[in-house]
Amino acid sequence: MRRASKFFQLLFIAIAFYACKSQKQLTSQSINQQKADSIALAEKFGEIDSSTFMVDKELEVKVDSAAIKDSLESLAKLFEKDTLLIIGVGDIMMGTNFPKVDYLPPNKGRNLLDGVRNELKSADLTFGNHEGVILNDGGEQKECRNPDVCYLFRSPEYIAQNLVDAGFDVVSLANNHAGDFGDTGRVNTMRVLDSLGIHYGGLLMKPYASFEIDGTTYGFAAFSPNSGTQSIIEIKAAKEIISHLDSLNDIVIVSFHGGAEGKDHQHVTKETETYYGENRGNVYRFSHELIDAGADIIFGHGPHVTRAVEVYKKRFIAYSLGNFCTYARFNLKGPNGVAPIVKVYTNQNGEFLKGTIIPVKQIGSGIPVVDEEKVVIRYVRELTEADFPESEIIIDDEGNINYIQSEI
Repeated sequence: MRRASKFFQLLFIAIAFYACKSQKQLTSQSINQQKADSIALAEKFGEIDSSTFMVDKELEVKVDSAAIKDSLESLAKLFEKDTLLIIGVGDIMMGTNFPKVDYLPPNKGRNLLDGVRNELKSADLTFGNHEGVILNDGGEQKECRNPDVCYLFRSPEYIAQNLVDAGFDVVSLANNHAGDFGDTGRVNTMRVLDSLGIHYGGLLMKPYASFEIDGTTYGFAAFSPNSGTQSIIEIKAAKEIISHLDSLNDIVIVSFHGGAEGKDHQHVTKETETYYGENRGNVYRFSHELIDAGADIIFGHGPHVTRAVEVYKKRFIAYSLGNFCTYARFNLKGPNGVAPIVKVYTNQNGEFLKGTIIPVKQIGSGIPVVDEEKVVIRYVRELTEADFPESEIIIDDEGNINYIQSEI
């Protein structure tokens, strides 16, 4: 309905353009005659000199026509593409200067994403979960309930440029590290992302965003169980946000940080999950209810391992995208060290058409490269078959995700 409304608006402009063009052809001679008559009349009464007479009605028609022509080009661009490619990846933390600068990558991290850059830049929109804050120094250090499992991430501002260079369009700030350095960290993170043209959402300060890329409008919102973020627990409030975004945009993308963590928590339980005494939400119920409210794609993260994928009401859900680019401070052993780049193909209404998993592993201190052994493809396929045996999709050995039946 949103796209249809836009179509009829632009169609009206198209009709107006051609009507204007025809009118111009019919009346150009009469306009010139009127201009000449006006000059002669004005000179007769001594009001102006002909050299100062600057009104050119024909030029005004040309200007109007050019503006309308631009609208026509937008119309053509909007409807020439019937399939969108949206990429989602998991956790991103490209180095921290806290507690020491030894946790920063060489060369300002410019080479961290070299091995996956071409894939990331191939989409109409690329998303990732940004862990930590973007802040050179200072901030209010978070006090942890359990210091044994507490890490604080503070990335220097220069590192954020790597997101732009790799093609990221939007990131989630709804996670347990968004408040590592208090409001100082939150505000500066938003300032830096704004300066780079990267969209974001998930904080109470800014829970969602709407933006346009190549003629398609996107709504984005992110949720987590952590303080200072939009809550994954308050599903009613989350649905209101999604309904609002759905009324304004062509495609609505949701990110959540939820579910228990680690290799012992790779399955979608379809129940409320807790971890170290914290309610991490019921990610299955949350995802389904937000799709009911208008979400088109849901990208999950939080467990630091990959989980199953699902298609519900022709909308795609990835329940956890794992650790994608997590430098120096993360456990990258076993399933924690592999993750997918998920390519989601949809139509202009957000309905899932097909998908592809690009398998990634992190090498060294946390550098993502394409995994020739394709380990994460096997993980996702096995988890999907186990957690959603009734699934209408199938994942092959190459990571292609398709409907079991050829017709949607």
